[in-house]
Amino acid sequence: MHYNITVPDPQSHLLNLTYTIPDINAEQIEIQLPAWRPGRYEIQNFAKNIQYMEARTTGGRRLPLFKVTKDRWRVVTEGEKQVEIHYRHHAAIQNAGSSYVDDELWYLNFVNFCMYTEGRIDEPYTVKLHLPGDFEMACGLHKLGLNELAADNFYRLADCPLLASATLQQRGYTVRGVHFHIWMHGKLRPDWKRIERDFRRFSREQIATMEEFPENEYHFINLILPTAFYHGVEHFNSTMIVLGPDDEGEGLYGDLLGVSSHELFHTWNVIRIRPKELLPYDFTKENYFETCFVAEGCTTYYGDLFLRRAGIFDDDAYIRELQVYMKRHFENSSRAAQSLTESSFDLWLDGYEKGIPDRKVSVYHKGALAAMILDLYLRKVTNHARSLDDVMRILWSRFGKPFIGYSLHDYFNVVEEVAGESLEWYWQECILSSEPLENRLNEMLAFVGLQMSVSDNGNVQLNVLDDFRAKIHRDQWLHTKQVLTAQERQEEEEE
Repeated sequence: MHYNITVPDPQSHLLNLTYTIPDINAEQIEIQLPAWRPGRYEIQNFAKNIQYMEARTTGGRRLPLFKVTKDRWRVVTEGEKQVEIHYRHHAAIQNAGSSYVDDELWYLNFVNFCMYTEGRIDEPYTVKLHLPGDFEMACGLHKLGLNELAADNFYRLADCPLLASATLQQRGYTVRGVHFHIWMHGKLRPDWKRIERDFRRFSREQIATMEEFPENEYHFINLILPTAFYHGVEHFNSTMIVLGPDDEGEGLYGDLLGVSSHELFHTWNVIRIRPKELLPYDFTKENYFETCFVAEGCTTYYGDLFLRRAGIFDDDAYIRELQVYMKRHFENSSRAAQSLTESSFDLWLDGYEKGIPDRKVSVYHKGALAAMILDLYLRKVTNHARSLDDVMRILWSRFGKPFIGYSLHDYFNVVEEVAGESLEWYWQECILSSEPLENRLNEMLAFVGLQMSVSDNGNVQLNVLDDFRAKIHRDQWLHTKQVLTAQERQEEEEE
């Protein structure tokens, strides 16, 4: 399978695409455009951005083309062994899951506009991009040659975005043999020394915790806008991040660190430690699952925690971050009717919209609080001998590395194995029901010398208690240092 992509008129924001389908042995074939994209569990109907489409032979003769569904077409091949699909896609949106082209930038999420042929989704794909001569490109796909990329199958193509421009900035670093690339597009002058130091620290901490990294390279692809924005999406061996405004202030840098650490941990948690309902992806419809509180909640919890463990945040900065998602949960949805499993399932319905009052909870914010309750409980009953780290490593070794997918009950079983006891109270109170979290959360926070208070007007405050024994446990929780190599210890000293 092959894609040829040109942009004859950048101001129109139109991609001209030719999808070549070889080795056809059927009287008709069906081609499918995805209705959603990995990392965003909602139907997005990308077909609405297709302006024009036709099927042709390699000699240019038009073939009958019929629409079967809103994003599926049937081609009558008339005995042809190779068919070309010619069409135009409008690419004019800049967020972490969209596509955009103009004179200065090509930003492509292939899942927005690339199709696959029914029955042949596992075949290799190549993509030829007719970029301006001075453009450099950032992408996790394998490079075949000048502006030509290769994907093992459509799933890989759909999960590797691309950013290309003449002003793309790039730096890199290596941790335990893994090559990391940081790409920046926007009107800013990055403090590369600081960025490389901090990114190396949290990457090192994550890999040391999980004991290995799934790939041999990884790309942080950043589009920095002049307007306020915050959006990141995880991908196979990269993340696409859109941030703004480009004022180069501490707020922007804090956002960059937070979303980057979060998205990197997704490389294990959901890209490979994936709910079984998402294996393989069915791009034609909703893929319902109940465990997004694991995929997003645990990742939200770990994103900031790794920044503390790596020494990028101090205790005060980390506690401020905890207070942020406590406030977002308790001030917005603490009395919502749905449980975490129900809100995970209903992401496909309205999970990314505000929705009606007191209906759903955030799998990110409540999910992170539930993860923290579990982590602190495991630490409390084992005196820090076991923790949520052990749960994630077991999920990786049993389900992520063999890539077989886990169920809700698989997660229950692994957690209880680590705990060495039944945790029915936790499942019923924190995961499977809409029972408020305040009491259990404060019970666990007290173990590490913290206390959350909610005022009569609903404001949330996280306070540090003056408790020497609790401080020792807090240090164990927040200052855990993984085993570093001699080279890594030297790097830390130099940093």
